Amino acid sequence: MNLATAASAARQYVTLGIDREVFAVDVNQVHEILDVRPIARVPNAPAYMLGMIDVRSRTVPVVDLRVRLGFAPAEATPHTRIVVLDVVVGGRELAMGLMADRVYEVTDLAEHSLEPPPEIGTRWNSTYIQGVGRRQGAFVIVLDLAHLFSSEEGAHLAGVLP
Repeated sequence: MNLATAASAARQYVTLGIDREVFAVDVNQVHEILDVRPIARVPNAPAYMLGMIDVRSRTVPVVDLRVRLGFAPAEATPHTRIVVLDVVVGGRELAMGLMADRVYEVTDLAEHSLEPPPEIGTRWNSTYIQGVGRRQGAFVIVLDLAHLFSSEEGAHLAGVLP
């Protein structure tokens, strides 16, 4: 395999830390990575919906990725970041923010090496997982953003549903 073929077989991902786990999102969906800033709360929003921020005169809903993935909420630290992404929700492309404990790097993951979410013999929600890869000997969970925000709740918080 030549270098051009090897490069085309890998995709780039932005790697995020939540607790001790490493998650990844496709770099092509990432607009920017921001330091934590004041977030305007939204009344009666789901627990994972932190509120809204202004990004260059654009209202961007912010989701606590920890809570959305079932982790306990945590206070922001100097490493906490908001990753602003383009996500298709209800057939519309919308800007959404994901609050993550930290952002590591942009890394290549070979598509052929991504494994499907493991079956563990019990019920757990793997619909948000596109695949599992490895980076520097550790697991990297590639998020399926379309499913993460495709639920009725996700569509509601993005203003797609009443």
